[in-house]
Amino acid sequence: MGRDDEQVDPMEIDCQQKLQVEASTAVPEGFNADYLRVYYGKLFPYGDFFKWLCYGNDGKHPGCDQSYVGRREFSFTLENDIYLRFQSFDSASELESSIKEKCPFKIDIGPVYSVDPAKRHAYAQSGNNVFVPVERELIFDIDISDYDDVRYCCSGADVCLDCWPLMTIAIKILDTSLRDDFGFNHILWVYSGRRGVHCWVCDSRARKLSNEQRAAVADYFRVYKGGENALKKVSLAGPVLHPCSYTDVLESFFEDKLLLSQQLFASEDRCQKILDLIPDENVASELHDKWQRNRSTSISKEDVNAARWKQLKTTLQSGKHKGLRRCVEEIVFLYTYPRLDMEVSKHMNHLLKAPFCIHPKTGRVCVPIDPNNCEDFDPTAVPTLSQLLGELNAASFQTDSENNWERTSLEKSIRFFRTSFLQPLLKACKEELESTYNAKLQQSKNSLNW
Repeated sequence: MGRDDEQVDPMEIDCQQKLQVEASTAVPEGFNADYLRVYYGKLFPYGDFFKWLCYGNDGKHPGCDQSYVGRREFSFTLENDIYLRFQSFDSASELESSIKEKCPFKIDIGPVYSVDPAKRHAYAQSGNNVFVPVERELIFDIDISDYDDVRYCCSGADVCLDCWPLMTIAIKILDTSLRDDFGFNHILWVYSGRRGVHCWVCDSRARKLSNEQRAAVADYFRVYKGGENALKKVSLAGPVLHPCSYTDVLESFFEDKLLLSQQLFASEDRCQKILDLIPDENVASELHDKWQRNRSTSISKEDVNAARWKQLKTTLQSGKHKGLRRCVEEIVFLYTYPRLDMEVSKHMNHLLKAPFCIHPKTGRVCVPIDPNNCEDFDPTAVPTLSQLLGELNAASFQTDSENNWERTSLEKSIRFFRTSFLQPLLKACKEELESTYNAKLQQSKNSLNW
């Protein structure tokens, strides 16, 4: 049957007309409901997305929990900040229909509850408190705006290639520690679309952690104690460094990149900020005077940062000043160590933005980040909504398939999500399902034999 004889989706015609008003394949920059409808209609990876959140419970295996995914909370933020919480879906097609119909500007994922969240009121009337979260990925949220006291190129939600490496370092430190110190394997890193990164730890063991256990894991990473007025902002307890590769990662990043990219010693104010971190006022004053005297020497603008840092290190680590050796490490930690939104990680019922959403302020897709190559990730090169629609337009909707994304710059991200994250995760889920089911069978056999 030819294309003309096929049933054509009216939305497709509508979208084509809207997009073809533009000359050639160009689509104006921006974010709006019409663009979003095309994205949800053609590109959002519903199948892979839903498979992830089923964790193997969508098959025919007798050990599957068929109610599992239907107890998961989704929340939609619609146009004009209309907020719909406690949405739930039993199938990928149901989720897809709802997203296409409601066109959410933002999709958040919540926990798996003990009962279907959409029917929570019915359960509440029974008088029993049966509506409680029972499972949730261990999640981390890191925003570049929380580093405003240690970056000088941007502030707030703005980000550039000089300050983004702070996010790269956060990914490296957390990812390594979650794998090496906690033994987690299935970790998904996602660009938030604007100013930060989200981390989803999806191992079965991580999903079943209690709030107290989550708080303990989050606290393990809590080195920066923050607060503009706190005198001592970094706390490195005990005789050994916090478990992370200080010399391999933090120190080299601080000295090779951050010093210069942020010009940490380039002005009186910036120098003073670092001197304030030295607990011995006499030592701080001695360094200050030395730098004042050296201002007129021939140190080039590029070298002043490295030279002053070297002087500070030599002074503090010389052994003349007792108890100041650790201060160098504390300064490096303050400027480079991951700063987490602790509340997000501590509580099971926290919502977090879904991967592959579009950020309404930037129009960028919340794409996964490969932790093994995170230094290559460029937030300014992430596909935008209008770019993707231009690419679809260029392909002129030749086919109406599930794999439209293959003809756009989203292809790399979806393929990475599928092959590097989803497939290994589902393989582990299947094995666990099998072994749990077999253990139950064995148990029931044993009780019958008894």
